[in-house]
Amino acid sequence: MTELDAPQEPPQEQASLSLWQQIQEDWQAHERDWTRPGFRAVAVHRFGNWRMTVQPKLLRAPLSLLYGMLYRKIRNGYGIELPYTTQLGRRVVIEHQGAIVIHGYAVIGDDCIIRQGVTIGNRSLEQPLEAPKLGKGVNVGAGAKLLGKLEVGNGAAIGANAVVLNDVPPHHVAVGIPAKVLAPKASI
Repeated sequence: MTELDAPQEPPQEQASLSLWQQIQEDWQAHERDWTRPGFRAVAVHRFGNWRMTVQPKLLRAPLSLLYGMLYRKIRNGYGIELPYTTQLGRRVVIEHQGAIVIHGYAVIGDDCIIRQGVTIGNRSLEQPLEAPKLGKGVNVGAGAKLLGKLEVGNGAAIGANAVVLNDVPPHHVAVGIPAKVLAPKASI
């Protein structure tokens, strides 16, 4: 079993954190700066997930309206598209704003870093629901594109402007167009 196959934190454990606790943790991960667009995008994402727990649907409706407005403000104002359906781990940092598109079925593990110009999405219209899965501690460089059903192992790094179309083993580096996998980071 590889590190990527190791079970990630079960959703119920993350769900055991309150919305406020998750936002506090994200605020600390974003250097305690509430004005950072990445923090705001993650906070809106967390709110979008939390509102889905509100019952009955009649009480949820105004929260969904608010979420929709905040989501569009983040997307249109900062250029960060992060739908609530994305599985987002703990302490994920969106380092810079602009041209960040994350597929609604993508999975992003704990402690990942995502920079400007990154696309984490599907590869073709024939398979619209296939999206990448990032393990824990993945570092995604500016302008990188991760496309299709692929897995990036724990602790891997994706180079700037890399186009990743295949799996990346844990602690390896992917660079180039199309991306080639280099030796583990520890030996570079």
